[in-house]
Amino acid sequence: MRFSIFLLIFTSCILGVSGKSKLSKSLRIQATNVPVVVWHGMGDSCCNPLSMGAVKKLIEETVPGIYVKNLMLGDNVVADMEHGFFANMNDLVDEACQQIQKDPQLQGGYHAVGFSQGGLFVRALAQRCSNPPVKNLISIGGPHQGIFGLPYCIGDTVICDSIRHLLDWGAYIGLVQNHVVQAQYWHDPLNESAYQKKNIFLSDVNNEVTLNATYKANLLRLKNFLLVLFSDDEMVVPKESTWFGYYKPGTVSEVLPMNQTDLFLQDKIGIKKLYESNRLHFLTVKGRHLQISREVLVNEVINKYLK
Repeated sequence: MRFSIFLLIFTSCILGVSGKSKLSKSLRIQATNVPVVVWHGMGDSCCNPLSMGAVKKLIEETVPGIYVKNLMLGDNVVADMEHGFFANMNDLVDEACQQIQKDPQLQGGYHAVGFSQGGLFVRALAQRCSNPPVKNLISIGGPHQGIFGLPYCIGDTVICDSIRHLLDWGAYIGLVQNHVVQAQYWHDPLNESAYQKKNIFLSDVNNEVTLNATYKANLLRLKNFLLVLFSDDEMVVPKESTWFGYYKPGTVSEVLPMNQTDLFLQDKIGIKKLYESNRLHFLTVKGRHLQISREVLVNEVINKYLK
């Protein structure tokens, strides 16, 4: 997301390659690296040079020769940004899957990185689009158990205010549910029945109602799944959702950690098995939503999970 990713990555440059021997070496390096797919968050786009464009550049500089694809959903950058607010997420995941399946550089599999709501969306991609497979999955501030509130939304204030009004009016009303992205991961702990029956996206990818064994099997194919939580997050409410925690059903005064939720205890999507096999990893970053430094991104994410 362009509005609060403080990466401090604006002083680096791309080194040119000259000569046949250097080009050959570069191609060999690229062949050995697992490519990366990046999905941006709300209010951002694939190609903003101060956010996702900078992230792409940083990955490329840290891992020479790597192929990085920033997903653009829609016909252009403007449509891509708008789809962070208004879209049917089932359709967008399908579109992302088609893009990936058509990309010859991704056919051997890839690592996936998602920022904010993009962290949830790349997880859905791993569950629903298994060919080519996701190898390492990195969710940076992703709301995996949903949200209940939207107190902090930087971007177009008119759009943000409109989203709030629509969610307050009725997140599970068909018109809102089918067209407002945030409504599709709105998880009302005071009305679990409505969430399970009427939510068209999150309740499905979390196997809340009907167990989709394929979703679980596909997630269990991951080599690693990294969950990044921001200590002062005020956009993902509750912030523990980024680690699969959530409000205790029937209340908004108590948040259950991941290992006390039904999602974990019943192992609905495989996170319990991933945890027990040491493939589920947790990282806390001090600061507000997506305030992640270049140093942390390189040392804790890129070097550990994208090389």
